[in-house]
Amino acid sequence: MYEYAIAWEWLTFAVRWLHVITAIAWIGSSFYFIALDLGLVKRPHLPPGAYGEEWQVHGGGFYHIQKYLVAPASMPEHLTWFKWESYMTWLSGFALLCLVYYGGADLFLIDRNVLDVSTPVAILISLASLGLGWILYDLLCKSPLGKNTWGLMIVLYFILVAMAWGYTQVFTGRAAFLHLGAFTATIMSANVFFIIMPNQRVVVADLIAGRIPDPKYGVIAKQRSTHNNYLTLPVIFFMLSNHYPLAFATAFNWIIAALVFLMGVTIRHWFNTTHARKGKPTWTWLVTALLFVLIMWLSTVPKVLTGESAGLAPSAQRFASNDHFPAVRDLVSTRCSMCHAAEPVWEGVRAAPKDVIFESDSAIALHAREIYLQAGRSHAMPPGNVTGMTKQERALITAWFETSAEGS
Repeated sequence: MYEYAIAWEWLTFAVRWLHVITAIAWIGSSFYFIALDLGLVKRPHLPPGAYGEEWQVHGGGFYHIQKYLVAPASMPEHLTWFKWESYMTWLSGFALLCLVYYGGADLFLIDRNVLDVSTPVAILISLASLGLGWILYDLLCKSPLGKNTWGLMIVLYFILVAMAWGYTQVFTGRAAFLHLGAFTATIMSANVFFIIMPNQRVVVADLIAGRIPDPKYGVIAKQRSTHNNYLTLPVIFFMLSNHYPLAFATAFNWIIAALVFLMGVTIRHWFNTTHARKGKPTWTWLVTALLFVLIMWLSTVPKVLTGESAGLAPSAQRFASNDHFPAVRDLVSTRCSMCHAAEPVWEGVRAAPKDVIFESDSAIALHAREIYLQAGRSHAMPPGNVTGMTKQERALITAWFETSAEGS
């Protein structure tokens, strides 16, 4: 059983690595094409149907790029599609959601002080929110409101804020932010899968058949691509936030999320305006900085971190009832409590790392797997072994976890 925990940890690491790699590929290509599109220059020598061109230099060579607003007169012999970057980012992200939050629901997904639900119910809520979010967004885009760019953006913003609040009423703060990122990323990837790619296939089919493609397909795809562009940076923030409890585990976490979406808009506005050669709106950086300062203030007023679970799940009870537990509890209190406390005493540590607080038997039992992996089977904790944990103490942690797992 204990080897299973190690294998599971490595599997999670591998999927997380894959997710980061694919996300870099998707975000990189997305940002590049938005910048390219905004920087196109109209010139009189362009071929019929071409909207603009741009010259670029990279890697010791020059690139001459032309964009057709609808499509060229005939189908190119070689056509590169950009889709798997998006698909693999979502698929790897969903796999990571399953491994970490569904597989560890009692620890990472459910906070019984927020909403006391079973693991299957919590997972169903998670899945339903992701699917219904896309359906609602897609219906709005296809409604008459979809023709009003600014009106649609405002409505979408308030939907995202409402989801931020809603998730904090259902899940742990960590899971709420992760789900908000997944909710947004699902919309982005679904835009590619259900709208952008099918519209491009219609245009390609028309070209092959010798028909003139309808320009509406390009307009619709461009709108969805623009939405993705403004949503990318907040998604990255939410995906990274699980390492920073001051962001996700404070009283005003949903307001922090709302401000993060605004920062995504201000930052992308600067880049988009600059790439379009319409000036450099430096005021956006001041607004972004002020929003971030406001977020920092909200994270500590008041200082409210995630509380104790109302009760121990059966999976954690066996660790608390193990014969080694009293010794492990004393060990954790001695070696780990300087940082992992409601009020850490280690200089420079203002909040418990990852919001993990070892001030009760239940908290230690709930984090048995993490203690085992971080301080038993590896020397990751304490960092630099600053509290002087011995080999014998690490062996005690290992024996505690493994005998508890074997007895389950």
